[in-house]
Amino acid sequence: MTSTGSTQAAPTVRLTTAQALVRFLSRQFTERDGARRRLIGGTWGIFGHGNVAGIGQALVEYGDEMPFHQGRNEQAMVHAAVGFARQSGRLAAHAVTTSIGPGATNLVTGAALATVNHLPVLLLPGDVFASRPADPVLQQLEVPYAGDVSVNDCLRPVSKYFDRITRPEALIPAALQAMRVLTDPVDTGAVTLALPQDVQAEAYDWPREFFAERTWSVRRPAPDPREVEAAARALRAARRPLVIAGGGVHHSGAEEALAEFADATGIPVAATQAGKGSLRFDHPADVGGIGHTGTAAADELARTADLVIGVGTRYSDFTTASGTLFAAPGVRFLNLNIAPFDGHKMAALTLIADARTGLEALTEAVRGHRVEDAYAVAYGGDKARWEHRVAAAFEAAEIDARPTQAQVLGALDEIVTGADVLINAAGSLPGDLHKLWRARSPRQYHVEYGYSCMGYEIPAAIGVCLAEPGGPVWALVGDGTYLMNPTEIVTAVQERLPIKVVILQNHGYASIGGLSESVGGERFGTAYRYRAPDGTYTGDPLPVDLAANAASLGMRVLRARTVDELRGALREARAADGPTCVYVETETADTVSGPPPAQAWWDVPVAETATRQAAVKAREEYDRHVTARRRHL
Repeated sequence: MTSTGSTQAAPTVRLTTAQALVRFLSRQFTERDGARRRLIGGTWGIFGHGNVAGIGQALVEYGDEMPFHQGRNEQAMVHAAVGFARQSGRLAAHAVTTSIGPGATNLVTGAALATVNHLPVLLLPGDVFASRPADPVLQQLEVPYAGDVSVNDCLRPVSKYFDRITRPEALIPAALQAMRVLTDPVDTGAVTLALPQDVQAEAYDWPREFFAERTWSVRRPAPDPREVEAAARALRAARRPLVIAGGGVHHSGAEEALAEFADATGIPVAATQAGKGSLRFDHPADVGGIGHTGTAAADELARTADLVIGVGTRYSDFTTASGTLFAAPGVRFLNLNIAPFDGHKMAALTLIADARTGLEALTEAVRGHRVEDAYAVAYGGDKARWEHRVAAAFEAAEIDARPTQAQVLGALDEIVTGADVLINAAGSLPGDLHKLWRARSPRQYHVEYGYSCMGYEIPAAIGVCLAEPGGPVWALVGDGTYLMNPTEIVTAVQERLPIKVVILQNHGYASIGGLSESVGGERFGTAYRYRAPDGTYTGDPLPVDLAANAASLGMRVLRARTVDELRGALREARAADGPTCVYVETETADTVSGPPPAQAWWDVPVAETATRQAAVKAREEYDRHVTARRRHL
């Protein structure tokens, strides 16, 4: 970190704590590879009695220094900030301010999502009075055994750094620590500075040096030469190596380095949800998604691999098929990861380094080595066969029929370029996208599957639009996800952001309904239908009109009843200069998507004892799969 401030004793400037924080944040920058940019690109806010007279007044006072965005839901504001940070390559972030009480606790889900995905966001929840002139105050939680606890403490476990600023001068070290964590490629995530409402408004004589411009270097640690040598030996000895590209490839901007490594060695590359797009879909080495939602080509390679090279991946259960995917008796793991915590997973040989730096070192260390031609020909054939299955799922033979979910993706595939960004997080769409989507650029595939949070898509699309104005940004949502969090449509309308929302209506939680059926839950509690006196849900779908709801929030809505109408509506939406919704009912709730089924298992425990036949059969199937699980030691 560098500062442009003077080394001499500086005079002070009298400001409130909130004013000082806003001015400080407006003067923070990041630098990586010689490119410098502002760290805190703006502040989101919903105002109440915990922040309106503090941070709210400061944002008015210094409005020319800190852009402001008005949100409608606190969780959604965090999602928008996360979308902004991800699209900015973690080199820029947003701050989020809320009132005390429910405004603050509404941040928790968004904070967890940010931390799980290693994406920076600065949370500034209002807090109760530090001086306690009246106790309790409105919306205060009283804790009899601890007078210093407030509801904001629920943000501690989901934050990478947490502090409560009980005195103005305490802001100085806390703010610097917050910036350190936000810009740390290993430890970044949600950062929380809880701000008691009286301290926000309290004046203090601040040293002017506190407001000097500071540039935080986002480092690229190089690998240990001994680890590079060991990794090169393992790679040269492998006969069926496989790369798994995770989100760390994108965070590092290592896509070109990965392509060079794949070109030089011929090693196939599979991708996690976070890593998809690390290679273009048509790169010869790209074999698609891996794991439970992966392709047949990638999963078969994983089952027979003798060396798995994880690059920036956490090895979630979807990636490992709950510990059943990597089945070769002698399979070993080599993990290139900037975080030692993730690097040591799977009892791996480690290469602890920045993904780009590590890939460059490994490419040089194995220069001249390539996999056998027969291996490359075999996985190339598997890749081509899977592509035929993708084309079949996308194809719509009857253009006057209602489309399947896969055909909706196929229609979108026909019109996008590398400039488009697709955002999704929950339901059955992540699985279809992981298996089928043809990623054309590194930032196109924006699926949040670390926390898989329903309601992420629409606010995240706003964040992406703010990070990269001009490119088409698509939020793909099912009816269940839409109902979770449609409020930020109003924000998109207010800010005139041309997001494109595609609502796929299948009249129920069809994804979780399918899972429920497979594990003996008999689709209980997943229907959008009337409830009968006996407690069952029967009859026609509820008369819910999500298209009318989106229109009531200010969006232009295009209804598509057939494949042909869908194609026209998507083209129209892509060309629109304002927020536009495409609404389509898909065929059918029982056959959610029509793509190839899951190519690997996922462990969802099934009742060990039950009287209903559906659960008994599901347990028999579960017991058959679980025997394949292994721990890699």
